[in-house]
Amino acid sequence: MTSDHGTAVLRSPAPPGRLDHVAAWVAALACLPYLTLKTAWVAGSSLGIPPESPLLDHTLVLRLANAGTVVMDGAVIVLVLLLVRPWGLRAPGWLLLVPVWIATGLLLPIVLGYPAQLVAGALGAGGSGSTSDAEPFLDSWVFAVVYGGFIVQALALTTLFLRYAGRRWAGVARGRPGQFRPDGSRAASRLLVAGVLVLTPFPLALQLAWAAGSGAGLDGPGSVDSRIVAATHACSLLLAVAGTLGLAWRRPRRLPLAAPLGAAWLGSGATLCWALWMLLPMVTGAAGDQTSALPLLVHVARTLVGAVAGVALLGFLRTRTGQAGAAESV
Repeated sequence: MTSDHGTAVLRSPAPPGRLDHVAAWVAALACLPYLTLKTAWVAGSSLGIPPESPLLDHTLVLRLANAGTVVMDGAVIVLVLLLVRPWGLRAPGWLLLVPVWIATGLLLPIVLGYPAQLVAGALGAGGSGSTSDAEPFLDSWVFAVVYGGFIVQALALTTLFLRYAGRRWAGVARGRPGQFRPDGSRAASRLLVAGVLVLTPFPLALQLAWAAGSGAGLDGPGSVDSRIVAATHACSLLLAVAGTLGLAWRRPRRLPLAAPLGAAWLGSGATLCWALWMLLPMVTGAAGDQTSALPLLVHVARTLVGAVAGVALLGFLRTRTGQAGAAESV
């Protein structure tokens, strides 16, 4: 904005309101059940873990993984403070964008998949399939407590981040697609888009096949729950592709920029983070003899898709935040 004499003056962002503070408290409280359970497991408790669970075959790996996830969920509370406190607006952009991108990527498949699994179970379809007689992984109440808390976290964090971004980067999502120029290079943007298009068909085809009940590369057709999980990962891949293409193309002109931006953000984060999460037990040996070549290749391909789409998104955000910052500081 300008003064009456045409002199440029800085515009202070509006402070967080009541909705922000409520969402912050909800997000923080939603972390407590997960943190409590994980801390108990790190301390050696088997609360919620059946005696025959394969998790107990790798106690050291289990404790290390749980310690890592305790740190991750504890970081959510720090993130909440950054999003709601005034000093959070002075934090470096990457310090907010990277953890929020990871958090939304990890939470999206849970938000999509767990309610679908509950509906399938209510209709009598959940858990059916060749894997239904497998040894129980965790007690059923653990999933309800943990995933229920994750869904609440996702809703609260989304509310906080969108309102924070509106205060700090209000112009980033304005406009139309077709402005995707990482570092001003059209060749770079085309290379990234081509990479996403080339890498996606293989993992997408397998995830869709598993979602349809195929047992290709698996011990047999998966349960309904595992098919829902495969469907959510397929959705993440589609979002990553659609978002990357939407940011790069000028068509359709009527499409708001927020649509492909949101799709690229969610799709790239969910694809990369969950592919790495599923690769972790395979490369550490925690998966035992259940690892086969085809799922391993699928997760590696998903990792590459998510990474390339994430780089494309980063290039777009660097360009847009620079433009928005220059335009909105006056």
